[in-house]
Parts: sequence; C-alpha cells; structure tokens
Amino acid sequence: MSSDAPEGNDAPASGDITLTVSAQFSDTPKADWDTLSGASRNISETPYNPFVSHAFLSSVEDSGCAIRETGWLGQHMTLRAGDGTLLGAVPAYLKSHSQGEYVFDHGWADAFERAGGRYYPKLQISVPFTPARGPRLLVRTDVEPHAVRQALAEGIKTLTGRLGISSAHVTFAADKDIAALREAGFLMRVDQQFHFFNRGYENYEDFLGTLASRKRKALRKERRTALENGIEIDWLTGSDISEAVWDDFFAFYMDTGSRKWGRPYLNRRFFSLIGERMPDDILLVMARRNGRYIAGAINFIGSDTLYGRNWGCIEDHPFLHFEVCYHQAIEFAIARGLSTVEAGAQGEHKLARGYEPVITRSAHHIPHPGLRRAVADYLESEREDVAEFNRILADHTPFRKG
Repeated sequence: MSSDAPEGNDAPASGDITLTVSAQFSDTPKADWDTLSGASRNISETPYNPFVSHAFLSSVEDSGCAIRETGWLGQHMTLRAGDGTLLGAVPAYLKSHSQGEYVFDHGWADAFERAGGRYYPKLQISVPFTPARGPRLLVRTDVEPHAVRQALAEGIKTLTGRLGISSAHVTFAADKDIAALREAGFLMRVDQQFHFFNRGYENYEDFLGTLASRKRKALRKERRTALENGIEIDWLTGSDISEAVWDDFFAFYMDTGSRKWGRPYLNRRFFSLIGERMPDDILLVMARRNGRYIAGAINFIGSDTLYGRNWGCIEDHPFLHFEVCYHQAIEFAIARGLSTVEAGAQGEHKLARGYEPVITRSAHHIPHPGLRRAVADYLESEREDVAEFNRILADHTPFRKG
C-alpha cells in the first residue's frame, strides 16, 4: 500500500457530531455496530444483512483476508453524536488494486495511468469479496436517517480529498444509499444480477407450477440427473456445521476457486471464524455420495433474503452445480419464508432456473475533472446497454406468459 490511512482522525461534521476514521474494524464495539447493521433487532428496524454485521466484517479482517498486506487497509468511518451515540458508519478500505470487488474499473485505472494519473490507492466502500446488495451507509433508524446518510456521503468525499487519492467507490449499495450519494454528486453505475423472488410459494412444486410446461419438465429432469449416482443433499446450519465439515467445504472451495479464479480470496481461518461468530446465519448445502461429501455451497441467511456465495466440488456430476447452488437455495428460501434469493454475480444460466434479471447499483466519487468526464460519458452509455439487455432478458424468463 503506497498511502497510509489517518487512524483515529476526528473531523467535525456539524455541531458536536464527530466523524472518525479507523484502520481496525475491531475499534468499533460489536454492540455499537450491530445497532446499525440490523443484527440488534430491538434497536434497529433495518432488515438484517449478514454481510454488514460485526461478525462478518470482523472475521474477514481477523482472518487476514482483508488487511493491509492483501491490499485492503481499513478506513472504517463512524459518525457519533456528542454523547458518544453511534449514528452511522461506513465499512471502507484503502485499496492498492481492484481484485475482489465484482464491479470492474480496470479500464478506468489503465486509462488514467496511461494519461499520467495515479489511480491507486483508491477508497472502496464495500463488503470484501461479496457481490451482494446491502447498506453501505449504515444508520440508526431512531434518528434522522437521511440526514445521517448525507453526512456520511460528504464524509466519504472529505476523506478522499484528505488522502489525496483518485476516487471513492460505493458498490452494491442499497437504494436509500444510492439516493444520498446521488445528491452528493456521485456518478451512478448499474450492473445486472439474477435473483429469485418467492411469491408466496408453498413448496418447490408450487413454484414449478408457475413455469411454462417445457421449462418445468426440463428442470425436473435436470434435478433427477443431478442426484443420480446415489447423491444426497444435506442442509447444514448452526451447530450442524463442525470443523470437519468446514474442512470438507474448504477443500471444495480451494479446488474450484483455484481453477476458476486462479487465487481464492478466503482462507481456512475465515470459515472457522464465521462458524463461531454467526453459525445461525449460515447455510451449507452439501452433496454426499458413498458416505462422504463431494460438493457444497455456502449461503448466508438474512432477515428476508438468502445470499448464495461460494461453491466447490471434488467430483464432477452433470447439473450438480445447478442443484446445489440454485434449486436447493430456492427450496430453502420457500421453506424458511424468505422473500428473495440473491445468487451472486453474473450468470445468465440462472434465468432458465427461475432467477429473474435485476439491476444493481454503485456510486463513484471522482474529483479529477478529466477522469470524471471520461467515466461519466462511459457510464451513460453503459446504463443504456444494461437497461436494454435487462429488457431483453426479462422477456425470456421461464414463467408462463400472462
């Protein structure tokens, strides 16, 4: 990392409200942070998103996955009232690269540096290695949330200027955050994912009944084929997930991750930490054959959404990936009464399996006038392309017409 963060640097926002920046996530007590993340149901009315919980964000740092040495130097912002009450917070990192973000700006970096600029380090407001929508400007709901979001948005701009860096990027942000960031002058970017929406289905067969006949038959055949060769599926959560199970899953993750991405981002200690700190928020869908696990997918459970994340296997079987990652996630969401399944980045193959195209949003603060103009022009064209592609895909969902 070529630029260090100002640790514990207090910057008055207005009156006796103070904005503090810390390089260590652990500097903010869990009880304080979880009043913002939705984990403290008695204080926050915010829907619970497990990725912005203290348990998840502390684990990704304490495990050594997102730290200075891996190019993720914490710049976590907290906004406090004069009496010390935590009003808002932003999980943020000073980054020396663009890996593990899923909103690609490599072209911006290359163009700026060819023109003589210095793109890195940059400020990244996100959940490391996690392309899932959620709050990025975290606020208490018993104050004035919009005013706090506005203060946090301005705080991001102030910190960007104080650090003397090229840009700040808020990715996979919730709609209320996007509104505040737009007001603060951030550039808007859109992308696309595929999500399943539970429309009050009683079970998976009830969901299948909404599909066109040909699509319904294809999915039934696909699921039968996936479970041939004596494969059985287990749902594991809470105390069912032992260290031995994590060993199995990590082997799957490393095998598939090494082949697909070249360098998996998460280490073995990370999985132990989340298993200890948030076991009831985790669902492992594990495929078993001949008495041993051969494949699995990790999901995180929010108050109304199941978030699919990583998958891996040590045996190849036709359609097993679709069964473990997509069909089983739908079954679990229906059984739990969850409204949505977010199955991660990209993947038009999800469309045929009942996942629908949705727009995701990010916001970008770029102080340099030349770079800002170039990016703004690009984003205008990109938004039109994404919107048109989304319309085309929406016409090809597997659901019965009318």
